[in-house]
Amino acid sequence: MAESPYALLDRAGAASIFFPRSDQRPPPAGARDLSIEVDAGIDVAARFYVQDAANPTVLYFHGNGEVAADHDDIAPFYHAIGLNLFVAEFRGYGRSNGQPSYEALVEDAHPVVDFFHAMLDQEGFDARRYIMGRSLGSQPALEVASQSAERFQGLIIESGAGLIGRMLQRLGLDLTGEAAALAEHHESKIRAIRLPALLIHGERDELVPIRAAIELDELLAETERELVVIPDAGHNDLLWRGQAQYFGAIAKFVEGGAG
Repeated sequence: MAESPYALLDRAGAASIFFPRSDQRPPPAGARDLSIEVDAGIDVAARFYVQDAANPTVLYFHGNGEVAADHDDIAPFYHAIGLNLFVAEFRGYGRSNGQPSYEALVEDAHPVVDFFHAMLDQEGFDARRYIMGRSLGSQPALEVASQSAERFQGLIIESGAGLIGRMLQRLGLDLTGEAAALAEHHESKIRAIRLPALLIHGERDELVPIRAAIELDELLAETERELVVIPDAGHNDLLWRGQAQYFGAIAKFVEGGAG
């Protein structure tokens, strides 16, 4: 398989940005663990929190340092607004094997999507499906929205960023040559997204500043989208500081795409 443009970040030392941790907690009642082969000998894990096969399902990519089991207490909030939640992990996180890399972060999203749709189709789940990414998980979610949009009704990004220039600079790469080409590839990919989008961001996000959400909103100018800002919320507390606003926005977004 040809090297993806994102391999440049790994050659520049992107391994330093990942914070994987193992987690073997069993699933709660009503949930199940799954294993998805993304490459020869490499499997990433997922946890599927099912409410009702007749309801829409969210394919969710979590944030850095998080694992699928962290969503055991969060899934009931999705169930309360009529959504099933399917949380996919990254290489090296939770029950997944392999080593994380930026290239794999993006490219593994494709076999995950194939597995997700095949399983839901086989088990008779509703065809309404949404792609969602939080923080670092926004990168595979944006990849899916740009390359595999035909079977999703919408895109949800929480605490995410669109521009990749800051990451390149953090790794010591000047925005010239191969790095400039990667930045343009990444931003062009996002500009091409036509799925309706919902962006949720904390007003006082200390890790991914609100400016990043505004930039992503601008990159998505060719599609219908909404930016919801949670007042006084940071990167890791916005779900709890703005719980009603957060899930209210998701419920409204999904209801708008019900057809």
